[in-house]
Amino acid sequence: MTNGQPGLRERKKAETREALSWAALRLAVERGLENVRVEDIAAAAGVSPRTYNNYFSSKAEAIVFRHRHRILRAAEALRARPAEEPLWEALTQSLVEPFDGADQAPDPHWVAAVRLLLREPSLQAELVRGSADTRTELIAAVAARTGTDPDRDLYPRLVAATALSALQVANEHYLGADPVLPFKAVFAEALRQVAAGLPDPSR
Repeated sequence: MTNGQPGLRERKKAETREALSWAALRLAVERGLENVRVEDIAAAAGVSPRTYNNYFSSKAEAIVFRHRHRILRAAEALRARPAEEPLWEALTQSLVEPFDGADQAPDPHWVAAVRLLLREPSLQAELVRGSADTRTELIAAVAARTGTDPDRDLYPRLVAATALSALQVANEHYLGADPVLPFKAVFAEALRQVAAGLPDPSR
């Protein structure tokens, strides 16, 4: 790493991990999780099965990686936002930005297939398993920005939990919307309403 930037080796590893995760998700959506082999994922990403096993221990872990990585990127981005920026504005920008490519309305068939895929018990378990680490990173980033203690103060934990709940609700709304909606817009609106204190919608 040079001047705080990852070196070529680290970038290559990150690109391989991202390619494997995307290939796993795409193939699982197209074929169903049970019909996808590690060999299929590796081939789609242009690497060997051995390389795949160096990065992920299961298909579920590979698929969920992209979700976790976005939250970790958001936590890192939050630390870098301008100090004078209001917290929820900075948090919204940081959380929404990693969802690159999600600002267009998706293919309805893709959304329906993802909805079915997320019912898989192995994926649900993997999402739960990794949630503690990502939540901890976001809590730490909020605490650093607000000068609070991540271990002793309620505030950074409440903010992180609220933001992640907004992400979950936005995802559920996105997957159930008819007609389909761009996820980025749904998530940004969820965070906007939270930042406004969830005002009564009838007013």
